Amino acid sequence: MKAEEMYFVEHLGELRKRIIITLVMFMTVLAVSFFYVEPIYSWLIRDLDQQLAVLGPSEILWVYFMISGVIAIALTIPVAAHQTWMFIKPALDKKEQKVTLSYIPALFLLFLIGLSFGYFVVYPMVLNFLLGLSEGNFQTFFTSEKYFKFMLNLTLPFGFLFEIPLVVMFLTSLGIINPVMLAKARKISYFALVVVAVLITPPDLVSDFLVVIPLLVLYEISIMLSRWVYRKKLAAERLNEQEEKVVQMKRPS
Repeated sequence: MKAEEMYFVEHLGELRKRIIITLVMFMTVLAVSFFYVEPIYSWLIRDLDQQLAVLGPSEILWVYFMISGVIAIALTIPVAAHQTWMFIKPALDKKEQKVTLSYIPALFLLFLIGLSFGYFVVYPMVLNFLLGLSEGNFQTFFTSEKYFKFMLNLTLPFGFLFEIPLVVMFLTSLGIINPVMLAKARKISYFALVVVAVLITPPDLVSDFLVVIPLLVLYEISIMLSRWVYRKKLAAERLNEQEEKVVQMKRPS
């Protein structure tokens, strides 16, 4: 076997190892979450003034697995990020290893903040609006599957949206994007974020406003962080160039 083929096989083996560790973590957390899912379920429906209905025995299992799955995804994120870091670690120098490793806790924290924003701000706001529309006109009747799908659609996307600043910082450090590109794309990005906000909120200006503003603020924070990372990167490159010049000058001609 050629050296290049052996190198490729070794990389595949390392990738397989990292994926297996991540999957084992996910399945472990999923099993533990499923064991405690009943009290979690009771907490999630604590504010409802009616019991949720199920249309079949399998629906109960599906709802429990959905709740456990979201918890498993949230708690597996730092492990998945660390395994990704371990996979790319050999290609990084010591400084890059330290910088990229620091992204992992922030990645997990921002995901939790996004979930909390979706659950405690967006979800009750949208639910109360829709219940207000039906008051006096319809008899509300929720099934567990519909209710938790509705909750999931209004909370999980924010967990990923709130990681935009961190992703932007990481891509800036790799040189894929820069603050100039982000500033030029501001209008298009604003339009895309407004569309996302309108799609996940009820058709009223107050709800749209409460969701659009945090998303736009996140984008502006992303530009600021990208600018900060870009300046540090340029400063490091200039310093390296100066050090190389000094080394070349000291070399005997």
